[in-house]
Amino acid sequence: MATTMFFLLLLASLATSNARYNKLPKSDINLLEFPLNLEYFEAEFFLFGALGWGLDYIQPNLTGGGPPPIGARRANLSPLIRDIIAQFGYQEVGHLRAIKSTVLGFPRPLLNLRKEAFANVMNSAFGRPLYPLFDPYANDINYLLACYVIPYVGLTGYVGANPLLQSFTAKKLVAGLLGVESGQDAVIRTLLYERATEWVIPYDITVAEFTIGISELRNRLGHAGRRDEGLIVPSYLGAEGMTSGNILSANASSLSYARTPAEILRIVYQTGSEHRPGGFFPHGANGAIARKYLKPEKDLE
Repeated sequence: MATTMFFLLLLASLATSNARYNKLPKSDINLLEFPLNLEYFEAEFFLFGALGWGLDYIQPNLTGGGPPPIGARRANLSPLIRDIIAQFGYQEVGHLRAIKSTVLGFPRPLLNLRKEAFANVMNSAFGRPLYPLFDPYANDINYLLACYVIPYVGLTGYVGANPLLQSFTAKKLVAGLLGVESGQDAVIRTLLYERATEWVIPYDITVAEFTIGISELRNRLGHAGRRDEGLIVPSYLGAEGMTSGNILSANASSLSYARTPAEILRIVYQTGSEHRPGGFFPHGANGAIARKYLKPEKDLE
């Protein structure tokens, strides 16, 4: 009797979830599901960096049975930075729950969070191998620079998706997600801006120069012009052409830059192509939009 009641309740729950899901336009569903890839990345990177464990410990039901991330570990952080990153991690858990309460979603993709994956980004940003290998988990500055690498990309994705959404439900959800993602980006950039002129030991490169290199790399990989700016810019690119300080990355009207899913995939794959997985997503991202691009290019014509 108890078993029968359990299955009845489960079926009722699934029916309610499917009914809510089916009310959304297909395009909204796809646009809401795609950011799960970045939300999974951020949740795992923040949680592991601050606490030493991730979603499989915190909220295993949100993983959808997807494989655990590779190479993630607890970072050597000061109490303040650890506290901030832990808050970010728990915020990402909430984001995953909010999205997967609105659309069915998909299992966590395989994530490569090895230090080598981040080191490859830094090497590409400067066009040469950095020695010793950049380690995102080594200290506060390295970890904050690693935080600079991906979360902002998700923010630009929400900005890009927003005008394409049709339903009130989808627009409300993305507005809420974008608000917190923007806040996280502002905190990361502020913490780095405070240290902008400091050397990143043992490299002969400042914090600001790292951010400039990373931003320029993302622009190159995205193949869509300027969508990204470091902490220091030529004054004509600063707010109203009046400042070289660039605490927030924005266009000439101080509006957030937008990116398409294809541009995002080119960056997170580190290949410059939405058709060729790699980088942080060795098997590719999940969801209808990402999987479409993984088909042979002749099938996309």
